[in-house]
Amino acid sequence: MAIENFSQMIELAKNKGPRRVAVAAAHDPEVLLSFEEARRAGLEISGYLVGDAPAIKEIARQEGISLADFEIIHEPETSKAARIVVLLAREGKADIVIKGQLKTAELLSVALNKEIGLRDKTLMTHVGIFEIPGMHKLIYISDSGVVPYPDVYQKLEIIRNAVEVAHRFGIEMPRVAILAATEAVHPKIPASIDALALAKMAEQGWVEGAIVDGPMALDTAISEYSAKVKGIKSPVAGQADILIVPNVEAGNIMAKGILYFARARMAGHVVGAKVPILINSRADEAETRFLSLAMAIYLSTESASQSR
Repeated sequence: MAIENFSQMIELAKNKGPRRVAVAAAHDPEVLLSFEEARRAGLEISGYLVGDAPAIKEIARQEGISLADFEIIHEPETSKAARIVVLLAREGKADIVIKGQLKTAELLSVALNKEIGLRDKTLMTHVGIFEIPGMHKLIYISDSGVVPYPDVYQKLEIIRNAVEVAHRFGIEMPRVAILAATEAVHPKIPASIDALALAKMAEQGWVEGAIVDGPMALDTAISEYSAKVKGIKSPVAGQADILIVPNVEAGNIMAKGILYFARARMAGHVVGAKVPILINSRADEAETRFLSLAMAIYLSTESASQSR
Protein backbone atom coordinates (compact mmCIF):
# COMPACT_ATOMS: atom_id res chain seq x y z
CA MET A 1 0.00 0.00 0.00
CA ALA A 2 1.30 3.43 -0.95
CA ILE A 3 2.27 5.93 1.73
CA GLU A 4 -0.17 8.80 1.26
CA ASN A 5 0.95 11.23 3.96
CA PHE A 6 3.80 12.01 6.33
CA SER A 7 2.03 10.54 9.36
CA GLN A 8 2.18 7.12 7.69
CA MET A 9 5.85 7.68 6.80
CA ILE A 10 6.74 8.54 10.40
CA GLU A 11 4.94 5.47 11.74
CA LEU A 12 6.88 3.22 9.36
CA ALA A 13 10.16 4.95 10.23
CA LYS A 14 9.62 3.99 13.87
CA ASN A 15 10.07 0.35 12.90
CA LYS A 16 13.48 0.93 11.35
CA GLY A 17 15.35 0.72 14.63
CA PRO A 18 18.11 3.04 15.86
CA ARG A 19 19.99 5.12 13.32
CA ARG A 20 23.19 7.12 13.70
CA VAL A 21 23.49 10.56 12.15
CA ALA A 22 26.55 12.67 11.41
CA VAL A 23 25.91 16.42 11.28
CA ALA A 24 28.32 18.84 9.61
CA ALA A 25 28.46 22.31 11.23
CA ALA A 26 26.04 21.09 13.91
CA HIS A 27 25.85 24.45 15.70
CA ASP A 28 22.40 24.87 14.16
CA PRO A 29 19.35 25.33 16.42
CA GLU A 30 16.85 23.94 13.89
CA VAL A 31 18.86 20.75 13.37
CA LEU A 32 19.09 20.10 17.10
CA LEU A 33 15.41 20.92 17.59
CA SER A 34 14.52 18.47 14.82
CA PHE A 35 16.24 15.74 16.83
CA GLU A 36 14.02 16.54 19.80
CA GLU A 37 10.98 16.36 17.54
CA ALA A 38 12.22 13.00 16.26
CA ARG A 39 12.55 11.67 19.80
CA ARG A 40 9.05 12.82 20.68
CA ALA A 41 7.76 11.02 17.59
CA GLY A 42 9.44 7.79 18.71
CA LEU A 43 12.36 7.73 16.27
CA GLU A 44 15.61 6.39 17.70
CA ILE A 45 18.67 8.43 16.74
CA SER A 46 22.17 8.99 18.04
CA GLY A 47 25.49 9.89 16.45
CA TYR A 48 27.97 12.68 15.91
CA LEU A 49 27.66 16.47 16.08
CA VAL A 50 30.63 18.00 14.27
CA GLY A 51 31.05 21.74 14.58
CA ASP A 52 31.65 24.52 17.08
CA ALA A 53 31.37 22.55 20.34
CA PRO A 54 30.74 25.50 22.71
CA ALA A 55 28.02 26.81 20.37
CA ILE A 56 26.40 23.36 20.12
CA LYS A 57 26.30 23.03 23.90
CA GLU A 58 24.95 26.55 24.36
CA ILE A 59 22.13 25.94 21.87
CA ALA A 60 21.25 22.73 23.68
CA ARG A 61 21.27 24.55 27.03
CA GLN A 62 19.04 27.37 25.80
CA GLU A 63 16.56 25.04 24.09
CA GLY A 64 16.57 22.34 26.75
CA ILE A 65 17.89 19.68 24.34
CA SER A 66 19.58 16.56 25.65
CA LEU A 67 22.79 15.61 23.85
CA ALA A 68 23.31 12.42 25.85
CA ASP A 69 23.09 10.21 22.76
CA PHE A 70 25.54 12.26 20.72
CA GLU A 71 29.29 12.59 20.55
CA ILE A 72 30.39 16.18 19.96
CA ILE A 73 33.44 16.65 17.75
CA HIS A 74 34.88 20.16 17.90
CA GLU A 75 35.66 21.38 14.39
CA PRO A 76 34.47 24.95 13.76
CA GLU A 77 35.87 25.06 10.20
CA THR A 78 32.95 24.00 8.01
CA SER A 79 34.98 22.40 5.21
CA LYS A 80 36.78 20.17 7.69
CA ALA A 81 33.52 19.34 9.44
CA ALA A 82 32.05 18.25 6.10
CA ARG A 83 35.02 15.97 5.50
CA ILE A 84 34.70 14.40 8.96
CA VAL A 85 31.00 13.52 8.58
CA VAL A 86 31.51 12.07 5.11
CA LEU A 87 34.33 9.88 6.40
CA LEU A 88 32.18 8.75 9.34
CA ALA A 89 29.52 7.59 6.88
CA ARG A 90 32.07 6.04 4.55
CA GLU A 91 33.54 4.05 7.46
CA GLY A 92 30.10 2.73 8.43
CA LYS A 93 29.85 4.76 11.62
CA ALA A 94 26.87 6.83 10.45
CA ASP A 95 23.69 5.88 8.59
CA ILE A 96 22.67 9.42 7.61
CA VAL A 97 24.63 12.60 6.83
CA ILE A 98 23.03 15.94 7.68
CA LYS A 99 23.93 19.47 6.64
CA GLY A 100 23.98 22.07 9.40
CA GLN A 101 25.26 25.65 9.19
CA LEU A 102 27.23 25.37 5.97
CA LYS A 103 26.51 25.74 2.27
CA THR A 104 25.11 22.77 0.36
CA ALA A 105 27.95 22.90 -2.18
CA GLU A 106 30.50 22.67 0.63
CA LEU A 107 29.08 19.37 1.86
CA LEU A 108 28.31 17.89 -1.54
CA SER A 109 31.78 18.65 -2.90
CA VAL A 110 33.17 16.25 -0.29
CA ALA A 111 30.38 13.70 -0.73
CA LEU A 112 31.06 13.65 -4.49
CA ASN A 113 34.84 13.32 -4.10
CA LYS A 114 35.96 10.22 -6.02
CA GLU A 115 38.50 9.19 -3.38
CA ILE A 116 36.71 9.79 -0.07
CA GLY A 117 33.13 10.51 -1.12
CA LEU A 118 29.85 8.63 -0.85
CA ARG A 119 28.82 8.12 -4.45
CA ASP A 120 27.04 4.79 -4.87
CA LYS A 121 25.25 5.11 -8.20
CA THR A 122 25.91 6.82 -11.51
CA LEU A 123 24.42 10.08 -10.29
CA MET A 124 23.49 11.56 -6.92
CA THR A 125 20.23 13.51 -7.07
CA HIS A 126 17.76 15.17 -4.74
CA VAL A 127 14.24 13.82 -4.31
CA GLY A 128 11.74 16.02 -2.51
CA ILE A 129 8.38 14.76 -1.28
CA PHE A 130 5.54 17.23 -0.67
CA GLU A 131 2.38 16.93 1.40
CA ILE A 132 0.21 19.64 -0.15
CA PRO A 133 -3.10 20.87 1.30
CA GLY A 134 -5.99 19.74 -0.88
CA MET A 135 -4.12 16.87 -2.51
CA HIS A 136 -4.92 13.26 -1.61
CA LYS A 137 -1.39 11.96 -2.14
CA LEU A 138 2.26 12.88 -1.82
CA ILE A 139 3.97 14.56 -4.77
CA TYR A 140 7.61 13.79 -5.64
CA ILE A 141 9.82 16.44 -7.27
CA SER A 142 13.34 15.99 -8.67
CA ASP A 143 15.99 17.34 -9.04
CA SER A 144 15.78 20.57 -7.09
CA GLY A 145 19.09 20.53 -5.27
CA VAL A 146 22.07 18.71 -6.78
CA VAL A 147 22.45 18.73 -10.60
CA PRO A 148 22.26 22.36 -11.84
CA TYR A 149 21.61 21.86 -15.56
CA PRO A 150 21.26 18.15 -16.29
CA ASP A 151 21.69 16.76 -19.79
CA VAL A 152 19.33 14.10 -21.11
CA TYR A 153 21.40 11.24 -19.69
CA GLN A 154 21.50 12.85 -16.26
CA LYS A 155 17.75 13.44 -16.44
CA LEU A 156 17.35 9.73 -17.10
CA GLU A 157 19.20 8.99 -13.84
CA ILE A 158 17.13 11.64 -12.05
CA ILE A 159 13.99 9.82 -13.17
CA ARG A 160 15.33 6.41 -12.14
CA ASN A 161 16.30 7.64 -8.66
CA ALA A 162 12.91 9.28 -8.11
CA VAL A 163 11.09 6.16 -9.31
CA GLU A 164 13.09 4.02 -6.89
CA VAL A 165 12.06 6.26 -3.98
CA ALA A 166 8.42 6.12 -5.10
CA HIS A 167 8.65 2.33 -5.23
CA ARG A 168 9.99 2.31 -1.67
CA PHE A 169 6.98 4.43 -0.70
CA GLY A 170 4.66 1.78 -2.09
CA ILE A 171 3.77 3.18 -5.51
CA GLU A 172 4.06 0.16 -7.79
CA MET A 173 3.85 2.05 -11.08
CA PRO A 174 4.43 5.77 -10.48
CA ARG A 175 3.35 8.23 -13.15
CA VAL A 176 6.21 10.53 -14.13
CA ALA A 177 5.66 13.89 -15.83
CA ILE A 178 8.68 15.52 -17.44
CA LEU A 179 7.92 19.20 -17.11
CA ALA A 180 8.35 21.97 -19.65
CA ALA A 181 6.53 25.21 -20.45
CA THR A 182 3.90 23.46 -22.58
CA GLU A 183 3.13 20.09 -24.14
CA ALA A 184 4.41 21.35 -27.49
CA VAL A 185 7.90 20.39 -28.63
CA HIS A 186 9.85 23.41 -29.85
CA PRO A 187 13.50 23.58 -30.97
CA LYS A 188 14.01 26.79 -28.98
CA ILE A 189 12.83 25.12 -25.76
CA PRO A 190 15.53 22.53 -24.94
CA ALA A 191 13.51 21.13 -22.01
CA SER A 192 10.75 20.09 -24.40
CA ILE A 193 13.19 18.22 -26.65
CA ASP A 194 14.76 16.43 -23.69
CA ALA A 195 11.31 15.52 -22.39
CA LEU A 196 10.26 14.03 -25.72
CA ALA A 197 13.48 12.00 -25.91
CA LEU A 198 13.11 10.75 -22.34
CA ALA A 199 9.48 9.76 -22.86
CA LYS A 200 10.50 7.75 -25.92
CA MET A 201 13.44 6.20 -24.06
CA ALA A 202 11.11 5.15 -21.25
CA GLU A 203 8.76 3.64 -23.81
CA GLN A 204 11.69 1.62 -25.12
CA GLY A 205 12.50 0.25 -21.67
CA TRP A 206 15.14 2.66 -20.35
CA VAL A 207 12.99 3.28 -17.26
CA GLU A 208 11.49 0.28 -15.48
CA GLY A 209 8.46 0.26 -13.21
CA ALA A 210 7.02 3.64 -14.18
CA ILE A 211 4.83 5.38 -16.75
CA VAL A 212 6.70 8.35 -18.19
CA ASP A 213 5.42 11.13 -20.44
CA GLY A 214 6.44 14.58 -21.55
CA PRO A 215 6.84 17.34 -22.30
CA MET A 216 4.06 18.37 -19.98
CA ALA A 217 3.09 21.66 -18.38
CA LEU A 218 2.64 21.62 -14.62
CA ASP A 219 -1.12 22.19 -14.74
CA THR A 220 -1.59 19.33 -17.20
CA ALA A 221 0.51 17.02 -15.06
CA ILE A 222 -1.49 17.44 -11.86
CA SER A 223 -4.95 18.63 -12.94
CA GLU A 224 -7.36 16.29 -14.73
CA TYR A 225 -9.47 19.35 -15.55
CA SER A 226 -6.57 21.12 -17.29
CA ALA A 227 -5.69 17.97 -19.23
CA LYS A 228 -9.32 17.60 -20.34
CA VAL A 229 -9.66 21.25 -21.40
CA LYS A 230 -6.40 21.06 -23.37
CA GLY A 231 -7.38 17.76 -24.93
CA ILE A 232 -4.26 16.04 -23.68
CA LYS A 233 -4.65 12.27 -23.68
CA SER A 234 -1.98 10.59 -21.59
CA PRO A 235 -1.93 8.06 -18.73
CA VAL A 236 0.16 10.61 -16.81
CA ALA A 237 -1.84 13.79 -17.45
CA GLY A 238 -3.72 14.90 -14.36
CA GLN A 239 -2.39 11.97 -12.35
CA ALA A 240 1.35 12.55 -12.02
CA ASP A 241 3.09 11.24 -8.91
CA ILE A 242 6.58 12.42 -9.87
CA LEU A 243 7.44 15.79 -11.42
CA ILE A 244 10.81 16.03 -13.18
CA VAL A 245 11.91 19.65 -13.47
CA PRO A 246 14.09 21.00 -16.30
CA ASN A 247 16.89 22.27 -14.03
CA VAL A 248 17.76 23.09 -10.44
CA GLU A 249 16.52 26.67 -10.74
CA ALA A 250 13.04 25.55 -11.77
CA GLY A 251 13.04 22.88 -9.07
CA ASN A 252 14.21 25.20 -6.32
CA ILE A 253 11.64 27.85 -7.21
CA MET A 254 8.87 25.25 -7.44
CA ALA A 255 9.77 23.65 -4.11
CA LYS A 256 9.93 26.95 -2.24
CA GLY A 257 6.79 28.19 -3.95
CA ILE A 258 4.90 25.12 -2.74
CA LEU A 259 6.26 25.55 0.78
CA TYR A 260 5.68 29.27 1.17
CA PHE A 261 2.56 29.88 -0.96
CA ALA A 262 0.68 26.60 -0.50
CA ARG A 263 1.84 26.11 3.12
CA ALA A 264 2.83 22.56 2.26
CA ARG A 265 5.14 20.27 4.21
CA MET A 266 8.27 18.82 2.66
CA ALA A 267 10.73 16.01 3.21
CA GLY A 268 13.73 15.36 1.02
CA HIS A 269 17.30 14.24 0.73
CA VAL A 270 20.03 13.27 -1.70
CA VAL A 271 19.75 9.73 -3.07
CA GLY A 272 22.29 7.74 -5.04
CA ALA A 273 24.85 7.91 -2.22
CA LYS A 274 25.93 5.18 0.17
CA VAL A 275 23.74 6.85 2.83
CA PRO A 276 20.99 9.49 2.67
CA ILE A 277 22.33 13.04 2.70
CA LEU A 278 20.07 15.78 4.07
CA ILE A 279 20.72 19.18 2.49
CA ASN A 280 17.83 21.22 3.84
CA SER A 281 18.02 24.97 3.30
CA ARG A 282 19.58 26.81 6.22
CA ALA A 283 16.27 28.71 6.41
CA ASP A 284 14.23 25.52 6.86
CA GLU A 285 12.55 25.17 10.21
CA ALA A 286 12.84 22.17 12.54
CA GLU A 287 9.68 20.50 11.20
CA THR A 288 11.01 20.27 7.64
CA ARG A 289 14.30 18.93 8.92
CA PHE A 290 12.47 16.42 11.10
CA LEU A 291 10.36 15.18 8.19
CA SER A 292 13.48 14.84 6.04
CA LEU A 293 15.12 12.89 8.83
CA ALA A 294 12.09 10.59 9.10
CA MET A 295 12.23 10.04 5.34
CA ALA A 296 15.94 9.24 5.53
CA ILE A 297 15.40 6.83 8.41
CA TYR A 298 12.64 5.08 6.49
CA LEU A 299 14.78 4.74 3.35
CA SER A 300 18.15 4.07 5.00
CA THR A 301 19.63 0.60 5.16
CA GLU A 302 20.93 -1.16 8.24
CA SER A 303 24.44 -1.62 6.90
CA ALA A 304 26.04 0.97 9.13
CA SER A 305 24.06 -0.12 12.16
CA GLN A 306 25.01 -3.76 11.66
CA SER A 307 28.69 -2.93 11.28
CA ARG A 308 28.94 -1.49 14.78
